Amino acid sequence: MHWKNFGAGVLLLSASLTGTAMAADWPQSAVTWVVPYPAGGGSDVIARLVAKQLESSLGQTLIVENKPGAATIIGATYVSNAKPDGYTVGTADSGTLAFNSSLYSKLQYDPAAFTYVGGLARFPLMLAVPQESPYKTVADLLEAARKQPEKLTSSSAGSGSPHHLALEMFKQRTDTRIVHVPYKGAAPAIQDLLGGQVDMSFVDSAAALSNIKAGKLRVLAVATPERSSLLPDVPTMAEAGIADFYAYAWQGLVGPPKMDEAARQRLSQDLMQALKTPELDQRIRDMGVEPMPMTPDEFQAYAQRERAEWATVIERAGIRMD
Repeated sequence: MHWKNFGAGVLLLSASLTGTAMAADWPQSAVTWVVPYPAGGGSDVIARLVAKQLESSLGQTLIVENKPGAATIIGATYVSNAKPDGYTVGTADSGTLAFNSSLYSKLQYDPAAFTYVGGLARFPLMLAVPQESPYKTVADLLEAARKQPEKLTSSSAGSGSPHHLALEMFKQRTDTRIVHVPYKGAAPAIQDLLGGQVDMSFVDSAAALSNIKAGKLRVLAVATPERSSLLPDVPTMAEAGIADFYAYAWQGLVGPPKMDEAARQRLSQDLMQALKTPELDQRIRDMGVEPMPMTPDEFQAYAQRERAEWATVIERAGIRMD
């Protein structure tokens, strides 16, 4: 009996050690990275660039799988319901983690319950007008908006998008009434801005940079704490007289709730290192985007702050998407 008990103990210890070794040796096979947007867009390009860098450090293939639709809810729900073994992770952005819980009365995922792995990148938002616009400064634009409320129009990539919510924050901070004109994506919103069909727009640096560099769009201010290295001559919103106005379209990497901790730690460390490599850093910046390396705790705290701030803006604006 004694030897049988001893043998059982050895088997238990062996199983325990094997489990620990397996966790420490993650990943043993390919990892799926879900992107809640179509292939070819900014979020998809960033995921593929980072995934390629991670493959060399993790020693396994990262399969980028696009699950677009429903304001990232389809992709987010898929990741949330995945097995928490570390083999399914996904891009989660400002919509997924900060906006949707206020825009929709019911979600199939809980933004606070994800396993936060780390930050990826953020797209600075900026207030732009067509090059031929009579408005040369934010003050010019505000003067016109106050003289004739609801005359000025502003395009966005769609209702509930970061571009739309930046406009709502702008209206609230400046006590102005500007008409929102939603489009199906950033490209058509910028196209009509270029054509003068709308007066202004909050645009993200990645989608608008080529037109800004070509002199087709004039940026009046950037919604960032400091001036952008891309546009060093353009004032910040604070410099333009609007305090406490910061707006980015940002994204990070998450896993399902209660994801394996060894997998999270390994992935988080490798992600931080990848984003800090000079080559990847430069490739992301060349897109007009800022790398956003963060620890899991930093990313989770950032998402919580953003969720609280934008909930106030959304509630005040009375926006509902369902």
